[in-house]
Amino acid sequence: MKKQSHSLLSLHILIMKQESKRGERSLFNMTPIQIENQTFVAITLVLPKTNFLAVTSEKGYIMCGALDIALLNEKLKERKIIAGRAVGVRTIEQLLDAPLESVTLEAEALGIMKGMNGREALLKMV
Repeated sequence: MKKQSHSLLSLHILIMKQESKRGERSLFNMTPIQIENQTFVAITLVLPKTNFLAVTSEKGYIMCGALDIALLNEKLKERKIIAGRAVGVRTIEQLLDAPLESVTLEAEALGIMKGMNGREALLKMV
């Protein structure tokens, strides 16, 4: 993830420089974050009346309530997506700390379980 996180950090810096030059508020934010010396990418998209939140690794991701676990488990089962969903979160920090409300079958196969917090789940996705 180091090579990917370096280029993502460069992209994040470029976006932030462009926004500050124009005096704009960021509607999209992609930031590398560290959890126990592992690098992940946090994504926030500000939408009307809600935020889209996700944190990803090379193997999988956790996301806010917008994630449809049933769709991933049923209609997209052949893709073997590793993902978890937390509901009621409004920030990346809340997403990391919240218990997962549901997880995909592939996530369960890695030991990621409903009720586990986002940080713990991400560390199993390394």
